[in-house]
Amino acid sequence: MNAFDFSPLFRSGVGFDRLARLAEATLRHSGEQATSWPPYNIEKTGEDSYAITLAVAGFPENDLDVEVHDDLLVVRGNRSPLAGDTDATPNDGDQGERRYLHRGIAFRGFVRHFQLADHMTVTGAHLENGLLTITLVREVPEASKPRHIAIATAAKTLPSAA
Repeated sequence: MNAFDFSPLFRSGVGFDRLARLAEATLRHSGEQATSWPPYNIEKTGEDSYAITLAVAGFPENDLDVEVHDDLLVVRGNRSPLAGDTDATPNDGDQGERRYLHRGIAFRGFVRHFQLADHMTVTGAHLENGLLTITLVREVPEASKPRHIAIATAAKTLPSAA
């Protein structure tokens, strides 16, 4: 089932077209993320701060790409072959200069998508000990924060008759 009916939401809510787009994007990217590699954690590091940590052992900094477009965070890894490693796939039979007895370390590239909530901003990324940590913070602008609306009565708004 690839289609959902969101029409009940439109009867009691305003502006839920974004929810429908979010659900559609999730379904579209779920096929790409069928594998669970590389593993990742999402943690809340403060009241309005978060961190996404991906295990990217073997990927140097120049083989990783972190990009934000609209509200979608995309992390890509395109691993360059090691010096003397002419075999990019483990089952080719031609091993080049390296001879593996067992090859269990993944050499494949990856793409991970993370849908970001409103007002989430990526503030940085760093690679340490094979872990890529992407830091995020929720920055709600003043215009989007709750505000009190004064209620006027008829006596206050109409001019008095004299």
